Amino acid sequence: MQAAEHVTSPATARPVVDNFRLAALHRYHILDTPACEDFSFLTELAARLCDVPYAFVSLVDADRVWVKACTGMQLGQLPRNDSYCSLAVLGTPDLEIPDLQGDPRTAHLPLTVTAPFMRRYSSVALMSSDGFAIGALCVLDTKPGYLDRQQRAMLVKLAHQVMALIELRASEKTLAATVRELEQLATTDELTGLHNRRSLLHRLRFETARAKRFRAPVSAVMVDLDYFKRINDEFGHAAGDQVLAAIGQLVRDHVREIDVAGRYGGEELCVVLPNTALDGAMHFAESLRLRIAAQTHEIGPRMLAVTASFGVGTFDHFDVADAESLLRQADAALYRAKRGGRNRVEGPSTERL
Repeated sequence: MQAAEHVTSPATARPVVDNFRLAALHRYHILDTPACEDFSFLTELAARLCDVPYAFVSLVDADRVWVKACTGMQLGQLPRNDSYCSLAVLGTPDLEIPDLQGDPRTAHLPLTVTAPFMRRYSSVALMSSDGFAIGALCVLDTKPGYLDRQQRAMLVKLAHQVMALIELRASEKTLAATVRELEQLATTDELTGLHNRRSLLHRLRFETARAKRFRAPVSAVMVDLDYFKRINDEFGHAAGDQVLAAIGQLVRDHVREIDVAGRYGGEELCVVLPNTALDGAMHFAESLRLRIAAQTHEIGPRMLAVTASFGVGTFDHFDVADAESLLRQADAALYRAKRGGRNRVEGPSTERL
């Protein structure tokens, strides 16, 4: 086909519809993604079927044209006003310029006036599911000329394949994000943001099994908020939830990446400390106790301080050699801390930190 006279020049002011086109492009989250053999294969096939040395899959962003795949030369991106593909997305779905040097819209562009001195451009727009051209599959040559009818038909079919691949990749990303979200919902306590009880126990069993296999240390810290029922009774459950949420955030902010912090039940929390012996676990518990005691909670017109009692258990590979016995030891230490006056840390023995 002849170069369409109504196709916009790259430097011409863009129509309002370009904003919708850009929104469609960005929904696919494809820009700046790694190279992919599937897209490269389609450009190689396009170049071979059209009997030209160059082919590109180009996505037209606001101020640049980014090349997802190319054959014949390496090209990452171009300024939008320097690219032939900027014409393709604002004009007809298929664009052919038989002599780039003789067309005033393209005669001055870098790929025309510098090596490899392009002379011929043919493209098919990549149309989004809602009907916007987000880019183009294009073929180029250093000799002027046209695609024949069969070549044009094949280029159209290949463009459909490129778009189907873009849709597939976007669907895979959406599915992966959904799976991650569902996993998070299934493992996270909504109020505190910590692991829920089921996830906590699962991770605890994993860590104790690993400790047993590799003879590595692992400890558990049980945390119980002191007199928490009084907060609910005096200020209401919403206030209690507010306090729990704030303490959950504090715990999340002060555990390591490898630690597992969870809501064991009610106002009771548990932190699993992999690769941590008793001394390290006791130090962690005391540090967390001080942080909780120093935190204040704004409940209506009042500022409320809350304390917590801590019980520490640690793997000894003998009497304490599985998840259940580790929890029993930490829970027994917590009971001693509460019986001993609360707002304190107790370890496996009755000695006070």
